[in-house]
Amino acid sequence: MSEQTQAQDTPGGLRARRVVVVGAGMAGVQTAVALREQGFTGTVTLLGAEPHQPYDRPPLSKAVLLGKAEDSAFDVDFEALGIELLLGCEVLGVRGAEHELDTAEGPVPYDVLVLATGAEPIRLPGTEGVPGVHLLRTLDDAERLRPVLARQHDIVVVGAGWIGAEFATAAREAGCSVTVVEAADRPLAGALPAEVAAPMAAWYADSGASLRTHARVARVEPGAVVLDDGSRLPAGAVVVGIGARPATAWLTGSGITLGEHREVVADDHLRTSQADVYAVGDCASFPSGRYGRRLLVHHWDNALQGPRTVAANIIGESPAVYDPVPYFWSEQFGRFVQYVGHHQSADTTLWRGDPAGPAWTVCWLREGRLAALLAVGRPRDLAQGRRLIEAGTLMDAEALTDPSRPLKAATA
Repeated sequence: MSEQTQAQDTPGGLRARRVVVVGAGMAGVQTAVALREQGFTGTVTLLGAEPHQPYDRPPLSKAVLLGKAEDSAFDVDFEALGIELLLGCEVLGVRGAEHELDTAEGPVPYDVLVLATGAEPIRLPGTEGVPGVHLLRTLDDAERLRPVLARQHDIVVVGAGWIGAEFATAAREAGCSVTVVEAADRPLAGALPAEVAAPMAAWYADSGASLRTHARVARVEPGAVVLDDGSRLPAGAVVVGIGARPATAWLTGSGITLGEHREVVADDHLRTSQADVYAVGDCASFPSGRYGRRLLVHHWDNALQGPRTVAANIIGESPAVYDPVPYFWSEQFGRFVQYVGHHQSADTTLWRGDPAGPAWTVCWLREGRLAALLAVGRPRDLAQGRRLIEAGTLMDAEALTDPSRPLKAATA
């Protein structure tokens, strides 16, 4: 019997079922909203571990951090939509056979469960309890860091990834002295090939920040970061941005299959290995037919798009497959950086424009078709490239390298 048939056989019918969503970030909120938008009339309960009204995360490293906004709460009228909010509610485990969640406030029953717990930042070993060490993932994190920036401390950022660059940008805007230390030989080493990330190293110096590569942290002391070469960096505050991992520890022993990164393994309908349980957003991986591999995407757009598929499949009237073209953006050092697609399987890399200049694009092709694109200050390239990737259009490689020619005109 299929999951859809099981759903329709539920006493009271499909629309009388109770959907419980664990996680009140973008993926969780959008799942609850999408259920209502698509006509679901059963009970929808949204559980959030934090006490705050559900909020968006990108402004935390920008407007909220710099004191230009108090918070970034979603503009959603949960009461009007009939969405029950249980905030400050920590979920401890799930018992699939009983269709119940264990929470600090007691058991919560469900007919359909959606896992949307996101990711949690990786902590720098040995820094537990050391004063002045910060993460930047939650609203509370941003509120703790805001007065640090206001006092214009010397700040050391550990990790030159996306979040490290965005925080360094905000700290320089606030007038802080900033040193970014990165264990790899370049910024964004885990995200982009060396030749693409290399031009970005100059952005740090241009903004007045210091970037130290091949730099490993030996220890953090009050007021200083000590590197493995013995050098000491003054640090009124230390911000750690060395990556994130799916927030799934609470699923240990649940019987729900986890992948190599401890993410929930979902199928192409975003269903998990357990009946009536879906997973969406940063905590879940899914198979991509487009790219021929399983993807784990820790970006805002994935948390926005996936919920529509989950809602459609819960309702079951028109089952939907999830196979997006991944997209994300980053604002850093006065530049708007956008990326779309997945470049790991590409066989050709082409440049549009001079990477030493203010605006340029990198295109990755696979068998003559656009597989991914990185645009710096060229949003039109990004918009056109996204449509070309979705369509699988054959490209003219020579025309593609002419930055004066619209991307959409560089087809074979």
